[in-house]
Amino acid sequence: MNVPPSRNIELKARIADLSAARGTAERIATARPGHERQRDTYFACARGRLKLRKIEGRPAQLIAYERADHPDAKASDYRLLELADEDTSVKLRELLEAALGITVIVEKTREVFLHHNVRIHLDEVVGLGSFLEFEAVVAGAVDDAAAHTQVAWLQNEFGIAAADLMNNSYSDMLCRKNRPS
Repeated sequence: MNVPPSRNIELKARIADLSAARGTAERIATARPGHERQRDTYFACARGRLKLRKIEGRPAQLIAYERADHPDAKASDYRLLELADEDTSVKLRELLEAALGITVIVEKTREVFLHHNVRIHLDEVVGLGSFLEFEAVVAGAVDDAAAHTQVAWLQNEFGIAAADLMNNSYSDMLCRKNRPS
């Protein structure tokens, strides 16, 4: 059975004032799931990106996704597999490392807010700095156009300038930063 991927419309921006962004998020949030400490292990793959995400206190997730690399709001098509237990997660990581190789590990703290179907992330990424990310979930009555409209509204609410938009993933930024000159 070929299950279609899930989809988000995403936007990522560098932010200089994390507390101001937090204030905006608190003002517009419809829910506040809280803080997460994440470790994303990225593996080499032929198409898209493949990562094993470990969030403290929760089961690990294997996430395969494809997303264009440009600064504007963009579609991200993904497939997610939640792993049953820590032992399975460790064995899968070892298997993928042996078969594909690890390209980079991204460690971050993430503060999560929701604005209806949009996840608002305030991220502090080790080695990179502070970022704001929107992930508008495309499902049900929310199609791509509606999700783009939501993200544009949030971009305006947070005062994100075009110069602050990021076109790459944290993994790409870390790989570039760590590449020998």
